[in-house]
Amino acid sequence: MKRFFDWFNNLYPVWLVSLAIMAFFKPSMMLWFDAGWVFWSLAASMLGMGLTLSLEDFKAIRRMPGSVALGFLAQYTIMPLAGWATAKLMGLEPGLAVGIILVASCPGGMASNMISYLAKANVALSVVLTLFSTLLAFFFTPMWTHVLAGQYVPVDAVKLALDACKLTLAPVVLGVLIRWKMPRTADHIGAAGPTVAVLAFTCVTGGIVAASAEAIAKHFGVLALAALVLHVLGFGVGYLVPKLLRYPESIARTVSIEVGMQNGGLAASLARLHFASMPLAAAAGVFSGVMQNIIGGIAAAIWKRLPPSA
Repeated sequence: MKRFFDWFNNLYPVWLVSLAIMAFFKPSMMLWFDAGWVFWSLAASMLGMGLTLSLEDFKAIRRMPGSVALGFLAQYTIMPLAGWATAKLMGLEPGLAVGIILVASCPGGMASNMISYLAKANVALSVVLTLFSTLLAFFFTPMWTHVLAGQYVPVDAVKLALDACKLTLAPVVLGVLIRWKMPRTADHIGAAGPTVAVLAFTCVTGGIVAASAEAIAKHFGVLALAALVLHVLGFGVGYLVPKLLRYPESIARTVSIEVGMQNGGLAASLARLHFASMPLAAAAGVFSGVMQNIIGGIAAAIWKRLPPSA
């Protein structure tokens, strides 16, 4: 059974793209997956992430404080500014601009840990960076969205912070507490965590594509290009900064992946809750999720062939 779930999880991009295509051509099959389903699905995947973490993961920060600080600062400076720059340089219309900035202001995505492993980067650092950026997303995501997207649309930063807290901080902390107090229970439930996350974001993608099919059809090219530009900037600048600061190759790869790969599911969910009148805002999260997996997969394939010391 474990082998089957591993196989299923490894084909995550296939399920994601397949359901998105089906939902685009036949929206009725996924229109039932509305905002309520989106919210609880993502919360469940965050709980699964928490169940895989132990208190030892938090202590890892002591062993590499400089790398953690660099990665965290890069995550919440390079990417939000890259989102704002993408919106400005491409002259994006308000809905898409808000979506791109929201995606860029979100924490690192869980898929980054797998990409880090494949790219021979520092997996322990990747896990810690994903954890800390997720735990503090309730502050940084609404803050950057308010500052950078406020010119396009009114942003209720307090409400956005509360929803981000419900979607990220609360379920992750609950999962960590269960792992601490009931490790055996956490083992049993947590084993399904990666599969729940795959199903959650795949269904979130399908639901948002179905609800935004008309807008996506009209703006497909600019959506894809905006997502491509955003994540190329994230991966590229995220790699260059550690290299310029003379960090080891494995650290540079890890920071690049963490900066370049965002939690598109969280962005799409928050957009669905807060910018419902702008379907392109949620669609940006969907395109981001697909594009970052493509770029991350290509980067991992290249780096896998090169020793980290190179």
